[in-house]
Amino acid sequence: MKTLIKGGLLGIGLIIVAAVTMTTEPVNSQEPGIQSLRGHVAIADEGAAGELKSQNTGQLLGRAYRQQPPLIPHKVEKYQINLKVNQCLRCHDWPYNVEENAPKVSETHYIDRNGVALNNVTRGRWFCTQCHVPQIQARALIPNTFRSAFDE
Repeated sequence: MKTLIKGGLLGIGLIIVAAVTMTTEPVNSQEPGIQSLRGHVAIADEGAAGELKSQNTGQLLGRAYRQQPPLIPHKVEKYQINLKVNQCLRCHDWPYNVEENAPKVSETHYIDRNGVALNNVTRGRWFCTQCHVPQIQARALIPNTFRSAFDE
């Protein structure tokens, strides 16, 4: 019985070693017609940093469909948004939006998941950049056939 168990464990060990050996060999990523977003750079090599795009701060880009969250027309990379602080609300929450001449947060952001209207933005809508993204003028990373709802 012990010999049978040892033999079985030895067999399983050999299978594992063979599987690991087969999966650690480099895979040819340069198949014809396929190119990664990094270009022709080997996986182990570091590619050059991509070109930085400037944000569109002059013109608001329209929405592509009815329920699309509005895009942010300004830089937000240094804005602090955590469990205690949300710098977006300094300009966009009532009554500051009037002073800052900024769009007010939608009334839907003050209703919690149980349908109760609150005086402050509900915590479920606290992290603005979960839905809203800064707009940027850049080419699409990959070709696509997306069409705005207004194009139909």
